[in-house]
Amino acid sequence: MGLSLLRGRTSAGLPRVVVGACVALAAGAVLGLLTHPQDLAHTPGYLYAAGLLLAIGLYGSTHDIDFAEVRRSLKVVLVAVTVGVVVKASLIATVMVLAFDRPEYLVLGIAVAQIDPLSVAATQRSDRVSPRAKAILSVWAAFDDPMTVLLTVYFSALAVRYGAGPAGDGSVVADTATVFGDLLLNLALFASVAVLWWATAAWSRRGPARRPGTRPPADVVALVLVVALILFAAQDMMVLAVALTGLFVRLGRFGAGLETAVALAFLIASAVLGVVLASGQVLLREGLVLGASAFAAHLFVTLLISRLLVRPRLPWPDLAHLGFGQQNGITAILLALALEPRFPGTVGVVGPAIVTVNLLHHTFQWARVDRWRRDPSTAPEPQHAATPMSQEPKPEPG
Repeated sequence: MGLSLLRGRTSAGLPRVVVGACVALAAGAVLGLLTHPQDLAHTPGYLYAAGLLLAIGLYGSTHDIDFAEVRRSLKVVLVAVTVGVVVKASLIATVMVLAFDRPEYLVLGIAVAQIDPLSVAATQRSDRVSPRAKAILSVWAAFDDPMTVLLTVYFSALAVRYGAGPAGDGSVVADTATVFGDLLLNLALFASVAVLWWATAAWSRRGPARRPGTRPPADVVALVLVVALILFAAQDMMVLAVALTGLFVRLGRFGAGLETAVALAFLIASAVLGVVLASGQVLLREGLVLGASAFAAHLFVTLLISRLLVRPRLPWPDLAHLGFGQQNGITAILLALALEPRFPGTVGVVGPAIVTVNLLHHTFQWARVDRWRRDPSTAPEPQHAATPMSQEPKPEPG
């Protein structure tokens, strides 16, 4: 009942779930100030809980994606989650190193380069944006997380090569064999779930006729498979398997509960962010520069990709929705915590950067996209296909 109050928008046009996230952020900050957790990264069960939140967000982000829209924009999405993520991370890292002359800041571009799937899944509600733009942003948010994890390895190695970070344990640098091994494990896990799902669906279609009003067990099996997958994948951050499963395994009648689960995960992630911000030294200036750089880098990459790859051109509401779509959340927190042992101070910079990015996102979305919702006269005119000459109505004779 309480979570139903988070649906819709306030009178000011802000999504209620965003207001709820701000309240959760403040509550987490108060909790952090009262409890002073000094080693949050090693708190029993924290990393698993964070992985669980991330898995829920990834599955929710891909669950309702329209396959027709994905196929239509496949090239755009592939470029966005590969070249786009690399370009974003590189631009952000370059700005941070030039601004503060600290080689270890190379890794900060990774922590905020991704678009948080929890935030996207919880806030994509604008009815002035086309399903195509929503599909592009949802797939982008879901699949740049695994790409960001891979980049963490190589950017960290580059930073260490230039003398950043003290020697010792806690490094996030891994060997290439481990990276590809994790990739293969993700694909194998997804393949196992997909085989079970397709086998169940085939059995349901070929089974004996059922009485009217009864439901096939496919959605029940889907729910069991998805819950088991999320619980298992959270243990080792197997995010790619979860994202791929969301594209193929749908929950049917249980899909309505997914929105509630995503909203709840979003609120918990916001509270965790508040605790993180309150539990250590906050580097506000560096965080503001990092957040502004991430937001600007995403806008640049969006404009570049849409200019070069998108045909027909996206209308302005869609372009604004994508260009101002940068959001950060639990994924950025996780990466910051993973990088902290090797690069001390990462959390203190990434924390205010997350707040900066999200404030910029909601400010621009409210000022641009949502203004069209409240004032239809400012919205672009719908584009209608031209009527062929041969189909134009002919005048009546005489």
